[in-house]
Amino acid sequence: MAPRVKLKLLDGAYGVARLQAEAPIPAWADGAGFLSISRTDDELSIVCRQERIPDDIQADTGWNCLKLQGPFAFDETGIVLSVIGPLSTNEIGIFVVSTFDGDHLLVKSKDLEKTFELLASAGHSLI
Repeated sequence: MAPRVKLKLLDGAYGVARLQAEAPIPAWADGAGFLSISRTDDELSIVCRQERIPDDIQADTGWNCLKLQGPFAFDETGIVLSVIGPLSTNEIGIFVVSTFDGDHLLVKSKDLEKTFELLASAGHSLI
């Protein structure tokens, strides 16, 4: 049986920005709401409230953020899959960010109502 997850819709609209791998972490990234910064050999990715992302930065905006209410143990399996499965099989694009205590699911604002329906049908609940 797949895990049942409680999700919380976070306030605001979010964006995913891409900077060059060697770019310093910009001051505009910090502020209210969820923030995730990831650096690889290829890029610096920043997920934050979209109003903070400058117009001249490459970004994909128009996302809403759902927090999977944890914390979840590191060895607990199937949590993210139970949430993204019903979405991906119904062609809802997602962006997932994991933290020490839990996971955050971003879905496009245009897909939010359908996301709620699909998650509820799969046994998940919004708080």
